[in-house]
Amino acid sequence: MQPRSPISQLPTHDVTNMPPHMGDQHLWQDDRALRHWTQQFGGDVHRDHLAQVGKVAGADATFDLAHQANRVVPELRAFDRYGMRINAVEFHPAYHDLMELTISSQMHNFAWHNEGNGGHLGQAALTYMFSQPEGGVMCPMAMTYSVVPTLRMAPDVAKEWMPRILSTQYDRRDIPAQEKTGAMIGMFMTEKQGGSDVRANSTVAVPTEDGYLLTGHKFFCSAPMCDAFLVLANTDGMGISCFLVPRWRPDGTRNNLFIQRMKDKLGNKSNASTEMEFQDTFGVMVGEEGRGIRTIIDMVTGNRIYCAMSSAGIMRQALVQALHHTSHRSAFQKRLIQQPLMQNVLADMAIEVEGALALGLRVARAMDAPDDPAEAALARIGTAIAKYWNCKRCPSLVVEALECHGGPGYVEESIMPRLYREAPLNSIWEGSGNVMGLDVLRAVMREPEAIPAYLAELERARGNHPNLDRAIDDLRDALEAPDGVEGQMRTITELMALTLQGALLTCHGDEAVAEAFCASRLGLRYRGSFGTLPRGCDLDAIIDRALPA
Repeated sequence: MQPRSPISQLPTHDVTNMPPHMGDQHLWQDDRALRHWTQQFGGDVHRDHLAQVGKVAGADATFDLAHQANRVVPELRAFDRYGMRINAVEFHPAYHDLMELTISSQMHNFAWHNEGNGGHLGQAALTYMFSQPEGGVMCPMAMTYSVVPTLRMAPDVAKEWMPRILSTQYDRRDIPAQEKTGAMIGMFMTEKQGGSDVRANSTVAVPTEDGYLLTGHKFFCSAPMCDAFLVLANTDGMGISCFLVPRWRPDGTRNNLFIQRMKDKLGNKSNASTEMEFQDTFGVMVGEEGRGIRTIIDMVTGNRIYCAMSSAGIMRQALVQALHHTSHRSAFQKRLIQQPLMQNVLADMAIEVEGALALGLRVARAMDAPDDPAEAALARIGTAIAKYWNCKRCPSLVVEALECHGGPGYVEESIMPRLYREAPLNSIWEGSGNVMGLDVLRAVMREPEAIPAYLAELERARGNHPNLDRAIDDLRDALEAPDGVEGQMRTITELMALTLQGALLTCHGDEAVAEAFCASRLGLRYRGSFGTLPRGCDLDAIIDRALPA
């Protein structure tokens, strides 16, 4: 944390033309776009809670906790000092402080406390805010939030575990879940030989009198100190099934979850990721036997909207940092934020952030209306589209924001290196870009209601801008050309994202932002580089909207 009164008069020189310490942020009140789009999609009912969380999540002390939790990484403690196997991970105290903060803010269960009342929309807004200071603790939050639809496929399991998930108390103790004041649930899916192709999994499950015993391995097991995990395993002759595997067996003994090693990752350092082996590991089946992939897919969907909103939040914080630096740094007799080319860069990034925010929140609103066929179809295809595009744009924007800082943004005292390392993660988690494109293709080919619902959303914006109209027509043509479509699914998914962003911005957004978005992203000459907005865009208005209020 920055000293309250740093010394600027040094023996050899005075420190001038350097930005001051940013201090506390208010991630709700300072973000005009977040407040606008949350209200636009009916989330005003959650305003008080979002404002309270935005103040706490944006506090300088919270950012400092995140810095500490990422600087001192988790350590594996496979055995205790007596040689007993405990399969534990030790975290820096700052990690536990952040876990307590997020859980008490309902970061893991807000949607389920507010079902039928815009819960997923509120959950998405919380994800956007909390992802700005720290991504590591958000992994167990996302998985616990996403697990609920899958648990409900097994009423007895849900009856036991739902009260623990709905708790807002963080209980860090490694003891049986029935003795704790709250619980978290994770997910172990991938294996070495298959990765995203989970049908290649080799883990097997053998039935016993009170459940199943699993034997095999999982290659990427994040948040291993959760209290239970959803796991995919093969049952004899039936294919892949889904199981809930607790850390402790029902008889109060430790389950056979053998952590082999910790992953030394590029980023997301505060969050432990491990390799795990199962040897007669106890689990109970969730959902129908042999239908494990279908059982767990709803959890995957929840994690995907998390990835989309987390990426949007990372982009927002990168933009805020760039705005702060350029507002206080001068070059060539002007503040950087007053330089024409820098204005173009900042405005361009602001447009990207708002488009990502609007796209993610629109999909979250659709998730709040499962009984509406059109909204349910939009949610089904929209999660993959938003996940693909927001996660693709995030690394490029963070790199541009880092460049705005010059050298000071490249040192570890700045938050920028951490944002830079975090930026690619969401594109990999829960399906890479190719997996998302193929998921969109499956929706196009197998769900006849998906594309009509998507196109109907776009057609509401018909006539708002000529570039948008042309892009909608191009999308229709692409969807009607079946030959070789699989190899074009990244292009088609990108166009689906851009047209929906354009439709939302022109129908419900700020005029200057909408015009610049359509003139650039939907224009014929756009190549994706930031700082290339065409003449005529109101850069001052766009930057003013993005600046902290």
